[in-house]
Amino acid sequence: MPRKPVDPHELRSAVAAVMPWLAGETDETPARPVLAAAVRASLRTLEQIAPGHTVEVRVPPFAAIQCVAGPRHTRGTPPNVIETDSRTWLELATGLLSWADAVESARVSASGTRADLAALLPIVRVGA
Repeated sequence: MPRKPVDPHELRSAVAAVMPWLAGETDETPARPVLAAAVRASLRTLEQIAPGHTVEVRVPPFAAIQCVAGPRHTRGTPPNVIETDSRTWLELATGLLSWADAVESARVSASGTRADLAALLPIVRVGA
């Protein structure tokens, strides 16, 4: 059963709540529920933008989704896995960090031939 689509206002609001932290305006990590809301809304948006079951994107401890059209994975560890922390994911989702820089600096673990989200990011633009 497909999930309810993410309201763009919900996504923007959730991301706006963590932007001071992402932009380095504060060192104080957002409260867990605030951080979780931003991660989950942005991952669900990615799921909507690139529906499918070929790539699993994991942002522990908050969420994991499957996306990108192609062969469906059903058992064991998926062949295409992306994993990162919440801050890195949100920097990618907002365009504050490029996919290439995240992979090169080992802030993202990406395995598999389809584990490349460069063409799908950013999910939400921030700023002007």
